[in-house]
Amino acid sequence: MNEEAPERPLLAPDLFPPLSSLVRAEFAAATCRGPSRAENTDHYLVVRLARSQDTLLTSLPAKSIGGRFEEQAYGMVLADGLADETASRRTIAALLDLALRYGRWQVRVDEHVAPDIIDRITDFYRQIDSALVHINRELTTALQATLTCLVSGGKDLFFAHVGHSRAYLYRDGNLIQLTRDHTHAVQRAERRTRLIDMTGVASDLHHILTDALGAGAVDPRIDIERVQLVDQDVLLLCSNGLTDVLEDPEIAAILASRRPFEETAAALVQAARHHDANDDVTVVVGRYRIPS
Repeated sequence: MNEEAPERPLLAPDLFPPLSSLVRAEFAAATCRGPSRAENTDHYLVVRLARSQDTLLTSLPAKSIGGRFEEQAYGMVLADGLADETASRRTIAALLDLALRYGRWQVRVDEHVAPDIIDRITDFYRQIDSALVHINRELTTALQATLTCLVSGGKDLFFAHVGHSRAYLYRDGNLIQLTRDHTHAVQRAERRTRLIDMTGVASDLHHILTDALGAGAVDPRIDIERVQLVDQDVLLLCSNGLTDVLEDPEIAAILASRRPFEETAAALVQAARHHDANDDVTVVVGRYRIPS
């Protein structure tokens, strides 16, 4: 009696599992209030979003449907309130709510998917800005915040940014600044005349913001880009309290140290305090492990 021929799948199987199911990341964060501040106006968030499939009941043989499946995406967010912590807290909460309600599961990124992701993140930022502007019409102290967000699926990283916090990529001993400061000192070459009054918060051009969510004069400039990650890449989100007192080589040296990864964020904050940082200091670091 001849053995039964193996059943061929109706659809061609993936030759390789998607990177979004294989990439792993570890994160750490630290924050401290500036000595001259009444409260810490920085807030941060790190999330892992996942899509999974578990078979609960079936009459099909296991070979027909395979085992458990899961994909994941990672997000890192940092916001700095310009007056108090309310703006940064509500801004991050709103971004997460928009992502959960209206985000699409797009972790297999290609040239057709990437523009849609960029448009969707941009729209989220604009909705938050409009909501803050609307609320501010009834407040004596306006809610304004910077917002920097990193989101990754597989090896694709998107970063969106408004304000003077920063995102860095540390790779092979090199520290690369991904974002650009939206301050008068950086953008005066572009002859941008709209400024956000931060009198009493800062007194030099490096701190006079040209863009923030909730400012209300005109739509904020939203920088958003896509880059490719490689194995052992380290991402750093930090408020300007860190970069006001630490130069890039000092930051790179701490990221390059062989200390336990959980201590890296704390070491950055401690270094800023050692340099007499007056502002709130917040850092979020993430290290990615991407199989070849």
